[in-house]
Amino acid sequence: MFELLLQGLQSTLQPSIFLLLLAGVTGGIIIGSLPGLTATMGVAIMLPFTFGMGPNASLAMLIGVYVGAIYGGSIPAILLRTPGTPASAATVLDGHQLVQQGHAAKALSISVVCSFMGGLISTIMLITLSPMLAGFALKFSAPEYFMLAVFGLTIIGSISSKSLVKGLISGFIGLAIACIGLDPITSTPRYTFGIMELYNGLSIIPVLIGLFAISECLLQSEQIVKEASQKALTFSHKLFSYPEFRKFFPSALKSSLMGTCIGAVPGAGADIAAFVCYNEARRSSKNPENFGKGALEGIAAAESGNNGVTGGALVPLLTLGVPGDAVAAILLGALTIQGIAPGPMLFQNSPDIVYGLFSSMLVANILMLIVGLAGIKIFCRIVEIPKALIIPMIALLSVVGAYSMNNSMFDVAVALTFGLLGYLLTKIEIPLSPIVLAVILGPMAETNLRKSLMMYEGSWSFLYDRPIVLIFVLLSALSLYSTWRIKRRIQSNTSPQLAV
Repeated sequence: MFELLLQGLQSTLQPSIFLLLLAGVTGGIIIGSLPGLTATMGVAIMLPFTFGMGPNASLAMLIGVYVGAIYGGSIPAILLRTPGTPASAATVLDGHQLVQQGHAAKALSISVVCSFMGGLISTIMLITLSPMLAGFALKFSAPEYFMLAVFGLTIIGSISSKSLVKGLISGFIGLAIACIGLDPITSTPRYTFGIMELYNGLSIIPVLIGLFAISECLLQSEQIVKEASQKALTFSHKLFSYPEFRKFFPSALKSSLMGTCIGAVPGAGADIAAFVCYNEARRSSKNPENFGKGALEGIAAAESGNNGVTGGALVPLLTLGVPGDAVAAILLGALTIQGIAPGPMLFQNSPDIVYGLFSSMLVANILMLIVGLAGIKIFCRIVEIPKALIIPMIALLSVVGAYSMNNSMFDVAVALTFGLLGYLLTKIEIPLSPIVLAVILGPMAETNLRKSLMMYEGSWSFLYDRPIVLIFVLLSALSLYSTWRIKRRIQSNTSPQLAV
């Protein structure tokens, strides 16, 4: 294995392939940092450019875009409270708070280092544990997916700031939004009001852009009107220190492993992994009350978790021919174009392709670390731009991002509507993150619950006679209990006026 990996590294480090990989990583970071342009979209855009390339070169460039885009989404999430990709929605919770405290460079440095850790660990696990992780992923059916979604929904209590009641209200709003469209089983229209564009439901990207980017533009515009003079936010250029690294390293390590395992489950993407890892970091923290206020462990958990998915998602693709997420599905197309059939025989028939891909993953994560660290000072310049100038720029990018998803002005209207909704909810202190979480996990929970009940002829026995489901039931109960304990602890440490 080591000889094959060494040969793969030698192939990847050839100037022609290395430059393509570097271009892919840099381009991926740029794509990820633009609201509305997801990693999936970036890889899909670059796929036609690989038709004339060899398999190692084409996969290297696509892998570079994938790795770079997942990290790139954290840059606007931290600096502008605008997730570049859905995978970075959890990073907003603590990342932007650090920027408000004047520590933009520290937040960005934690993000890139933990993204590197997540990607590197997931790649190592991809190389060494592929068959075992693939076997685990094969055991997932509708009941397991349902409980995975329920486990994810228990996080709502953890990300509900000071008020659990307001967090639950936000979660129910998200679930109601997730019900828009055709019924997943019977295809009956729900909440469509005769509007054809609503029959397919609402795309997550316009909703995300509206809730975070456009609502933030409205809030900042209101602040500009109220204040007589506007000054750009000043910040320290210091990166994190070694004691701070020791503080968030355990959370990053654990989240990297969790993200890889979640990524190996087909259909569970980086956005789910980020929230699950964030919740686990908060649950196990000695100071959970600091989460949402600029906790270093919060950024570390979210970024290492979502980047851990990059390697995990390739496990079922390479070993079984089943893509783990949307990006892996595009990579499956890239392999097919090259005449390569993923599956159990791939490791025997085309070991040079497999280990070339492994090597590209390793080098891509190293390049992402280097480019990310080198770009911190440039990224931080965004914070220095006066609000009166940057707000119109964010609004324009938001509109373009919403339109580019489906080339539809309807998506722009959705983004603007949710921007107004996000503004109003923020004014009455209802958190926005539970809405996003519920919109992502709601359809997954509903569809797989109904499939499970059909499999068991209306019986709920699947909740206790399937081992993995039972594990998720226990984890969900533990998550709810730990959230209750954390809320009680925070409540006891705050004044009666702040506690709910």
